[in-house]
Amino acid sequence: MAKIALFGATGSIGTRVLQEALARGHEVTAVVRDPSKLTGGAADGKGCAVVLGDVLDPASVAVAGAGHDVVVSTFGPGAGDPGALVNAAKSLVGGVQSLGADSPWPRLVTVGGAGSLRTPGGPLVWDAADVPEPVLALMHAHGDALDFLRTVPVEEVRWTSLSPAAQIEAGERTGVYRLGLDDLVVDTDGRSWISTEDYAVALVDEVERDAHPGVRFTVGY
Repeated sequence: MAKIALFGATGSIGTRVLQEALARGHEVTAVVRDPSKLTGGAADGKGCAVVLGDVLDPASVAVAGAGHDVVVSTFGPGAGDPGALVNAAKSLVGGVQSLGADSPWPRLVTVGGAGSLRTPGGPLVWDAADVPEPVLALMHAHGDALDFLRTVPVEEVRWTSLSPAAQIEAGERTGVYRLGLDDLVVDTDGRSWISTEDYAVALVDEVERDAHPGVRFTVGY
């Protein structure tokens, strides 16, 4: 059983990660800007605490992460500035590092983007001609956040980033998926997709297994 500090627990991915982690018996501290959004549902179940916090504030990250085994961030900027993804990555790393030698540093697992993955033909996902500009900006922000994480020695912060498939949406939890590293996972029809529920399964599996320290990996059917 792991003690998890979860940022972004009210989002579409975060709510699934919260439910998946609690269903497996992990202790979760949901760190949110508005605790009232988690009243009822999975957050009221055994093993979950809800606290006020901000992923963009390193001091808040340190307070939330202290005493936990893993800090998980499913933060997304929504309709806000995509650049907040880079700021969040820097805040998460800085907050964990600030805990100091007297407190064991938690691992860090973040939700990444699919834009910087290689397609079967060779180009990156974000190189496609038909990507809308707002989506492209979000893809590149995820890429910038990943570039920053890759400058962080795993000996200092044991980080992992999990990119989804090209298409991710609410669906069925099957518990079945395939993994890749920097190449898009596609099925026999050439489609790259994953349900939000199975993405959460893969993320909590990583929390439990610590199989990809210091790298980005991806998931799909």
